Amino acid sequence: MSDTAEQDARDARFEDRVSDGERVSDDEPVSEGEQVSDDERRKRLRERRAAACRSAKRVLARPGFLGTLRERLALLDGAREVYDLDEASDMYGNGVVEALEDKVAGLLGKEAAAFFPTGTMAQQVALRCWAGRTGVPAVALHALAHPEVHERHALSEVAGLRPVHVTSEPRQPTPEEVCALDEPFGTLMLELPLRDAGFLLPTWEELVELVDAARRRDATVHFDGARLWESTVHFGRPLDEIADLADTVYVSFYKSVAGYGGAALAGPRDLVEEAKAWRHRYGGNVFQQFPTALSALVGLERELPRLPEYVRHARVVAAALREGFAAAGLPWSRVHPAEPHTHEFQVWLPYGADAVARAAIRTAEETGTMLFAGGWDAPVPGLARTEVSVRAEGLGWTAEDVRAAVADFTARLHEETDG
Repeated sequence: MSDTAEQDARDARFEDRVSDGERVSDDEPVSEGEQVSDDERRKRLRERRAAACRSAKRVLARPGFLGTLRERLALLDGAREVYDLDEASDMYGNGVVEALEDKVAGLLGKEAAAFFPTGTMAQQVALRCWAGRTGVPAVALHALAHPEVHERHALSEVAGLRPVHVTSEPRQPTPEEVCALDEPFGTLMLELPLRDAGFLLPTWEELVELVDAARRRDATVHFDGARLWESTVHFGRPLDEIADLADTVYVSFYKSVAGYGGAALAGPRDLVEEAKAWRHRYGGNVFQQFPTALSALVGLERELPRLPEYVRHARVVAAALREGFAAAGLPWSRVHPAEPHTHEFQVWLPYGADAVARAAIRTAEETGTMLFAGGWDAPVPGLARTEVSVRAEGLGWTAEDVRAAVADFTARLHEETDG
């Protein structure tokens, strides 16, 4: 997901990574003789998929950002239940923003928290603060971590930090790799879960050992916890116990708890105060933020308690997908990880991304059921990959429903590829 405006730009980024000659849908509507660029085709495909997702009667998850302004504003209908709307509006981070910061600090068991307009800014500031305190500008992190893949090298270009890759393998790093790094680093950053590798988490024991390895290197530990909210099922631990392993933790308010946007950085009070000073320097001390802050409070109230249920049902969906693909006789398919660590996971199929995308959209348009609402990319020629999310809308799907949807999808996929 997986900060940048990642949730609402996810499909655009996914299709922009289509490579090695993988084209995007040839059957997008065009006028006779019209010349359409690949970028325009991608745009039209995204628009068609978004329309199919909005109109589908059944989905596994319906991203809120696809809604109309009226629908998005309706999210605040329950705001009176989480905050006194007769209080004065916020100005430069007081009022409701402070209430949200206190809420997050309590949930994560930290002394304090600071609200940020984006996670990209929050993490840059956190790592910059730690570099100043440790005197070491090197940050150890995974090569697939969000700052390395989705932030245009902001750590080095803006914050003056130097990323050091612990590993580039599509898995979480190991304690041995942390100990074996051949240069000093001031902070170890762990993305939990590691989105681009398949929303992967280490085991609890592995996480404890990773943190211990960083401590043995005299380094601080920062969690990129954009999706940390849904990690409790996999770890079998409450949020505050997970967050207690790290010196600082960043969390997002729109990926898992369905707010409008925003993020928070939680940690020691003195570091959080320093982070607020840098937030001002970075232009993040926004005059009024009450809609975003209220939506985050609503999301924490409504969605946070339901995330464990989503994670458990994602495992039912993943198993049914594997069974459905096997019954459909696909030559090769993969649900990764086989048992999802969170309520999100990857699906890989042995076809070109454009053909799979067309089949997924056609299935939604023709049956009213949208099995794959996300974009498809082509990591290597002939393999297509997408991300699947299971939220409230997906809880009503039985395993048989999933298998039936797979059958409808694969029938159209065979039509696309046989033609």
